[in-house]
Amino acid sequence: MMEGPSVLPLLFLISLLTHTTKQAHLSVSSKTSQLFADAFVTLSCEEDDSSAGWTLRRNTSTETRAECGNGFGKLTGSSCDISYIDPLESGVYWCESREGAISNMVNLTVSGGSVILQCPVLPVMEGDDVTLLCQTKTTPSNLTAAFYKDGIFIGKAATGHMTIQHVSRSDEGLYKCDISGHGESPSSWITVTERHTTTPPPTSTSPPGFNLILVLLVIIGSVTAVILLVLLVLLLRCVCRKPEVRIRLQTYRQFKITNIFV
Repeated sequence: MMEGPSVLPLLFLISLLTHTTKQAHLSVSSKTSQLFADAFVTLSCEEDDSSAGWTLRRNTSTETRAECGNGFGKLTGSSCDISYIDPLESGVYWCESREGAISNMVNLTVSGGSVILQCPVLPVMEGDDVTLLCQTKTTPSNLTAAFYKDGIFIGKAATGHMTIQHVSRSDEGLYKCDISGHGESPSSWITVTERHTTTPPPTSTSPPGFNLILVLLVIIGSVTAVILLVLLVLLLRCVCRKPEVRIRLQTYRQFKITNIFV
């Protein structure tokens, strides 16, 4: 039975305790945390800030903070291509900027044996379904497999597939599988993260165009109110001017009669 290097759990623990930043995200072409030896894999730093100068680094059982293109892999832009990956290259991979900020970390396990457990390379969300595949290096690969969590048998699948439905934090742990006559896979840690729910914005129950009609009604009502106010002011001015005109007319007549008799 094969196990990964004993230093990997310590490296993984260090990765969880290390400060991370959201300025870059490490993605892996394999989509699974376990690989057969001699496989080809590409790791990419998906950058939000290309001016930060992100570099792919790794810690393994034989090296610390090794840099892609300078000791391992071939650097192509922000991606690192690793051909014929070796079991000694099992370890923790991450992107790091010139200032020392780092991305999420990925723990890759390379098996020199004939069985691997295909499991998510990145953390999974609470409530999601997770499918585990116990795969052999030779065909056929869909053989009956036994699955273990933290060393405890959890079930057997005739086709090598096991689905954990609606995962929760209690499903976190070290998983491995075994195919009789072929061997046992290395162990890989599956991380389950909390699902952050957001309250959706209230949906409008108004029919299409209702808001536009409401705005038009408000505008028309406002204009009508202004017009009525202007008319009211003009009417009041006219009413107030009539007594004044009558007084002036009466005064004029008295003045005219007085001049006649004088």
